[in-house]
Amino acid sequence: MEAKNIMIVGVGGQGSLLASKLLGHLLLEQGCDVKVSEVHGMSQRGGSVVTYVRCGERVASPVIDKGEADFIVSFELLEAARWLEYLKPDGQIVTSTQQIDPMPVITGAASYPENLVEKLRASGAKVDALDCLALAEQAGSSKAVNIVLMGRLSHYFDLPEEAWQRSLAAMVPEKFLDLNRKAFALGRNA
Repeated sequence: MEAKNIMIVGVGGQGSLLASKLLGHLLLEQGCDVKVSEVHGMSQRGGSVVTYVRCGERVASPVIDKGEADFIVSFELLEAARWLEYLKPDGQIVTSTQQIDPMPVITGAASYPENLVEKLRASGAKVDALDCLALAEQAGSSKAVNIVLMGRLSHYFDLPEEAWQRSLAAMVPEKFLDLNRKAFALGRNA
C-alpha cells in the first residue's frame, strides 16, 4: 500500500479516537508502518479534536504538515473547513454534514458559516459529504457517526471489506458490534 496521510477531525466526544484506532489497526494488519498521534484540545468541552494517522513502508513521525493530508475525515462541517489547508491539492475530504455550533456561535459573537460544502468545493477540494448522523441513527445509535465515516472512507481504499470488518471486530466491544457493522455498511454504501 502506498503512503497515506489521514487527518480525523471533529469535536470532543464524537468518537474520533475509536475511528483512529480502527484505522491504525486496519493499516497495521496490512503490513504498513503506522503512526497515530492524538491531539485533544478541549475535547471534554466540545472543542476541536484532531488525530493524525500516517502509514507507509516506513513512517518516522505521526505529524502531518499543511498541504500533506491525502484525506481529511471530518465529523463536523466547520472542522473540515478549519483544517482545509492541510489537504493536498488532490486530496479528499470525507465529511458529515452535521453542524455543531462552536462557542462564538453559541454566545452570539459569530454566526455559523453558510454553504460550507459549496465553499469547500469552490476551494478546489474534492468533497464527499453525507448526513452521517442520520445514517448512524438508522443503524441504531447517534454515537455510531464515527463508524459511518469509516465506512465511507473505506470506499477510497483498495482494501477488501473483510479487512475492515476484522478491524471493526477487534476494536469494538462485542455487544456493540452488530450496530457498528450496520453503521459501517450504511456509510460504505451511501
